[in-house]
Amino acid sequence: MQTKALEFILIGRKPDNEEIRSICECARRKGKPVRERKYEVFASAHGEKENPCERGNTKYLRVRTGKKNKGETFMNKELIIVLDFGGQYNQLIARRVRECNVYAEVHPYTMSIDEIKKMNPKGIIFTGGPNSVYKADSPSYSKEIFELGIPILGICYGSQLMAHVLGGKVATAPVSEYGRTEVTVDKNSILFKDVNKSTICWMSHTDYIAEAPEGFVSTATTPNCPFAAMENAEKNLYATQFHPEVMHTEEGMKMLRAFVMDVCKCSGDWKMDSFVEDTIKSLREKIGNGKVLCALSGGVDSSVAAVLLSKAVGKQLTCVFVDQGLLRKNEGDEVEAVFGPDGPYDLNFIRVNAQDRFYQKLAGVVEPEAKRKIIGEEFIRVFEEEAKKIGAVDFLVQGTIYPDVIESGLGKSATIKSHHNVGGLPDYVDFKEIVEPLRLLFKDEVRKAGRELGIPEYLVSRQPFPGPGLGIRIVGEVTAEKVKIVQDADYIYREEIAKAGLDKGLGQYFAALTNMRSVGVMGDERTYDYAVALRAVCTSDFMTADCADIPFEVLQRVMTRIINEVKGVNRVMYDLTSKPPGTIEFE
Repeated sequence: MQTKALEFILIGRKPDNEEIRSICECARRKGKPVRERKYEVFASAHGEKENPCERGNTKYLRVRTGKKNKGETFMNKELIIVLDFGGQYNQLIARRVRECNVYAEVHPYTMSIDEIKKMNPKGIIFTGGPNSVYKADSPSYSKEIFELGIPILGICYGSQLMAHVLGGKVATAPVSEYGRTEVTVDKNSILFKDVNKSTICWMSHTDYIAEAPEGFVSTATTPNCPFAAMENAEKNLYATQFHPEVMHTEEGMKMLRAFVMDVCKCSGDWKMDSFVEDTIKSLREKIGNGKVLCALSGGVDSSVAAVLLSKAVGKQLTCVFVDQGLLRKNEGDEVEAVFGPDGPYDLNFIRVNAQDRFYQKLAGVVEPEAKRKIIGEEFIRVFEEEAKKIGAVDFLVQGTIYPDVIESGLGKSATIKSHHNVGGLPDYVDFKEIVEPLRLLFKDEVRKAGRELGIPEYLVSRQPFPGPGLGIRIVGEVTAEKVKIVQDADYIYREEIAKAGLDKGLGQYFAALTNMRSVGVMGDERTYDYAVALRAVCTSDFMTADCADIPFEVLQRVMTRIINEVKGVNRVMYDLTSKPPGTIEFE
């Protein structure tokens, strides 16, 4: 069989064309080469004598399809569909709708009319996008969607698309608007009934609606934008040139709430207690007497997924927790205290203490990507060994959350599998189907579900932590000595931040160990020790971040404790770099 032109392997069954397109696109986004849209199908990955991903000189992207997932949705719930036209705020729109206790899903603008009808949404929102609606190759939609009788809200590009398709005129704006803009609204509009007549909104456009379609009236203006909002109330069609979903639009939530509750007539039945209850019931029915395997990292996503499965099927679940020696101080013991034999959950828990094994593999390695690869591959090997001992299972648990689904473009079935952000899951773990109990939740909703399930707050509100762990918070070679230094320094830093009451207001904060050693004086003696760098950022999306303004007295207290309590450190620095140009993590 010719294999050198192949770039990925699908295991389990032949994919449909949509899956192939999705896999190729997802691969490209992850930087994986895809030369041809071809595939090989193996009836049973674990049954192959050779690992198909390691034959010849070709490196393959390993993809599992398993049994087809029909694309879970809460069809018995009120639904708002967010049609994505390439906007950067598509996830944010869905999150804002859910804040109204109404379930929302993001779908590509290529979603068909028939699919929309089948889902029976209470309303539809068109997102923004970077294109101009009057260009031939720009994303568009059939006029038929406006004739379904379903309320529609167009935002930015979505508003221009509505105007363009329905016969209005969209043109290049004489004056572009970007940033906070004062907008005058018509309080007779249902969207603006609770909004001040003059309100600050976030604009970001170079095109504008020059003429509204027949039947539409302007309901908001700026000096440079005659149709900052427009509507045809009789047909329940609404549009805003500005972005009500972003926090810079000061009364944006009032506008979105008015659309969702007053125009779409939603009652607000999307609540976390009902999600948890429904999910446990659904998992119990789906799994039956099957065996379930979960790779537990101790992070928020895998912890919540594990507890949901535990509530549903108890001892049918086995959680494998690999302690690679790169966790935060006491973290391994904290995870075992919750999920182990003395914890409150009815499940099988296996802790693999593989610290020495990982340290040996990392010895002498200084390049960040090489460290990431080693940590990821070694995790896979350890997990494979434990999976072999367990034998065949029916279901494999993944902590996939909704942003993963949206960003991958895979709303239905085929997914490039990963264990949080470490690396791919082993190829031949024998299972029939993947279970993703959190695939419809945003991160903040996962935390809410965790609280609803009674998971300890220190786990639910845990700081973001990279898959390679402290391996990329130690600049240069990783050793047991360095791990202890950064664990102790980070513990002190987090403790002092919490004591100062600053922990809830920060996006992320941690200590890292630089590869720099410098001369110091302690106890009248010369020292030559490491420098610790403290990092704290404020961010809403982790795509950009600003350095947090930590009070000097707090930093001074942290510095004093680290110097006095952590052996091997004689200097502490605070990183002022924003993202960009820096990244949040050091490696």
